[in-house]
Formats: sequence, C-alpha cells, structure tokens
Amino acid sequence: MDGPAEPIARFRKICLELPEATELETWGHPTFRVRDKIFASAGAEGGVWSLGMKTTHEMQAGLVASDPRFSVAAYVGKHGWISMRVDDDVDWNQVRALVVESYRMIAPKTLAARVQL
Repeated sequence: MDGPAEPIARFRKICLELPEATELETWGHPTFRVRDKIFASAGAEGGVWSLGMKTTHEMQAGLVASDPRFSVAAYVGKHGWISMRVDDDVDWNQVRALVVESYRMIAPKTLAARVQL
C-alpha cells in the first residue's frame, strides 16, 4: 500500500463518481450515499482498512467462501452486506464492480439505470 490514506482515497473516488453520490461521516467512518441511503462504507482498525458494500446473498456467500479478504459485514450482513479487508493486492477493478453493484441495488431505479459496470 502506498500509505494509510491511499485505499480510502481510491475508494472515495470510485464512490463519488456515481450519480448523486455523497459522503457523510457516520460512526466515525466515511459512508457513501445516494439520496441519503448508504451504498458503501469504509473503516480502519489497527491501520487495516476494510470496505463495506451491499451484494446479493448469493454473491456474499460466494465471496466469503472463495476469498479470505471477504467476510459477512457486522450488523448488516444479514441483508447481504460484505466487508472486504484491504491488502497490498487489492483488485480495484473488482472493488469498482462491487461498489457499482451495491449502488445499483440501493439507488432509485432512474439513477441505477444510468450506471454501467
């Protein structure tokens, strides 16, 4: 990693490129919203970043089973949310795809239709 702020800067850029996306600090961490509904979040514990995004339950199960960086998110995991631990080998294309999918699940249909993977 390039530095402690680098992952969140990249994540922020991905999130805020989406239509009507905003950032609001909640619970001491950045959350990314569309029309006041959270579609992504980030947090750090012990200097390690994790990124939160909504997925389908099927995608959640597949990611958690196939990659140790993914886990069911605390509190909201029952709704399909995942947590992705950021390491040196982050595939930012994968992160972008997950953020876009989360956004499309949360955003109003008119906004979601404007976003392509």
